[in-house]
Amino acid sequence: MTTGPFHAEDGWHDLAPLPLFPAEDVRRVCVVAAHPDDETLGVSGLIQRLHARGAEIRLVVATDGEAAFPDSSAAQRRELGARRRGELLEALRCQGMDDVEPVWAGLPDSALVDHESALTDVVRAVAADSELCLAPWPEDPHPDHQVAGRAAFRAAPLGAHRWAYPIWLWHRVAPDDPAIPWSRAAEVRLDEASAAVKAKAVQVFRSQLEPGPSGEEPILTPEVLEHFARDREILFHQPRTTSTPVSRFETLYREPDPWTMDSWYERRKRMVALAALPRERYDFAVEPACGTGALTLELARRCDRVHAFDPVPAALSVARERLRSLSTVELSVGSLPGDVRGPADLVVLSEILYYLSEADLTATLDRTVASLGPDGQVLAVHWRPQAPDAPHHGLEVHERLRAHPGLRSLVTHSEDDFLVDVLERR
Repeated sequence: MTTGPFHAEDGWHDLAPLPLFPAEDVRRVCVVAAHPDDETLGVSGLIQRLHARGAEIRLVVATDGEAAFPDSSAAQRRELGARRRGELLEALRCQGMDDVEPVWAGLPDSALVDHESALTDVVRAVAADSELCLAPWPEDPHPDHQVAGRAAFRAAPLGAHRWAYPIWLWHRVAPDDPAIPWSRAAEVRLDEASAAVKAKAVQVFRSQLEPGPSGEEPILTPEVLEHFARDREILFHQPRTTSTPVSRFETLYREPDPWTMDSWYERRKRMVALAALPRERYDFAVEPACGTGALTLELARRCDRVHAFDPVPAALSVARERLRSLSTVELSVGSLPGDVRGPADLVVLSEILYYLSEADLTATLDRTVASLGPDGQVLAVHWRPQAPDAPHHGLEVHERLRAHPGLRSLVTHSEDDFLVDVLERR
């Protein structure tokens, strides 16, 4: 990414509509700001909406923003830091969030790079059971924003949606910069009322709207403010880069049926997936991540033998009970990418690929193809949206499967909620 001269808001007017922000049905939200006002500029409309729907908003402010004007004396910096804290409290009241008590980390403004570990610890404590983490975009062209984003997303708990909001991007980066991750972008559309509340809250930050103590240009000039007066807020999804740890699934399987496998959605998805298989019978099938065995049971009716495995013993215990009368099914503890074995006539990849890191995904696809016998097939079925724990989303992993040089596509079925693909070894 390259940063250069100021970019005016009219340069962004041709930006196409983006998918709507998906993670609004959350109860606990951790918001991280590098400086008092980042959260108001970047995601005021979203936070207003979540708060109005009853979500608990937990706000961590990394610095007091005391170094906004670098030539200020130590006394002036202390005065500005105290003023900016007061401005943020007033801005929260303007937005109807009197109950939000910021956690002030009090770390040095413009020097967060030396305190990233300390900020990570603060956020980890505050965000412990949050379902959504909002923080500055880790690539935003401001060092403090970058550190705040990295720390927040490192500290976000497993199971939390992770979304980043840009601040300086809008006026420091050209709209056509290829480093902007538009494929991971979503928007929050602001109605007139929430836009008006946001505008009023922004005006509370007078210390940033007025010249500095030595006559410096304001931080938030009218040209900068134009970027935050839109009728939408834009965020970037921040997927994890490592495979979802087994401990996450162990936690989920403490519940008797974490995936509600007997729901109509799950039953129909299994029916559609199995109906997509072009052969009536298969000799030997392999099913990684079989979970509690709901799909395994139906798969066994179409296969002479099935080897199903999962890394979570609690899930396998339920699967063994479900499949106790079937001698043709072998269940074992195992995980991807290492435990796929062949030669198989069919490998079933259901709701697992998006949980894998880039390296594990690549290795799993290659190992799957290698495990197929002549004319062997792959059945893939995945939830289409982005799972909060997952490095990838369903559409992405299915595109990767279709593009694999060792496979050719036989059947593709696409719905709003899930995808089914059947592919054959070349």
